[in-house]
Amino acid sequence: MSRAFVALGGNVGGPAARLLAVMGEFDSLPHTRLLRASSLYRTAPVGYADQPDFINAVVLLETGLSPDALMGELLAMETRHGRVRHVRNGPRTLDLDLLLYDGLVLDGDPALIVPHPRLHLRSFVLTPLVEIEPECVLPGHGQAASLLERMTDRDEVRRIDFPGLDDGLQVLRRLGQGLMPHAYA
Repeated sequence: MSRAFVALGGNVGGPAARLLAVMGEFDSLPHTRLLRASSLYRTAPVGYADQPDFINAVVLLETGLSPDALMGELLAMETRHGRVRHVRNGPRTLDLDLLLYDGLVLDGDPALIVPHPRLHLRSFVLTPLVEIEPECVLPGHGQAASLLERMTDRDEVRRIDFPGLDDGLQVLRRLGQGLMPHAYA
């Protein structure tokens, strides 16, 4: 089995509720189980600014799927949740990015580049990644926590605190087929 980190994001159609629901769906993917889930974070949009703020998170999956097969499943999940690609960096119901897959470096197919080509530049992805895997190393870039520490916009990534959020994440962690709070995994 392999370990894969996936970023989740969205900014339309109830993104916080959608991300929590999607976290609960990972166990239904073939040969895959959710091991860890980060908190939810709110961030300003990048690139195309005339849109709502994004809600972001990162999960750790254990999977028997190849990187290509996992990417196919992630794209199918996006479609099931109404993802339509009209404007680059535009509003979306759901965005799922394969960030890391074991220690592999894949760059032969433009549709599947691992590590994600902009992972090391994005505090809104590094923050939840470091939350669930503090010692994470990005091939070719080093410690994720060190990269995050040097980012000038890291304080703009705000953890969402609202009544019931922590309870909801804990329920997800207990219900997952093997999902454990990251302190115990």
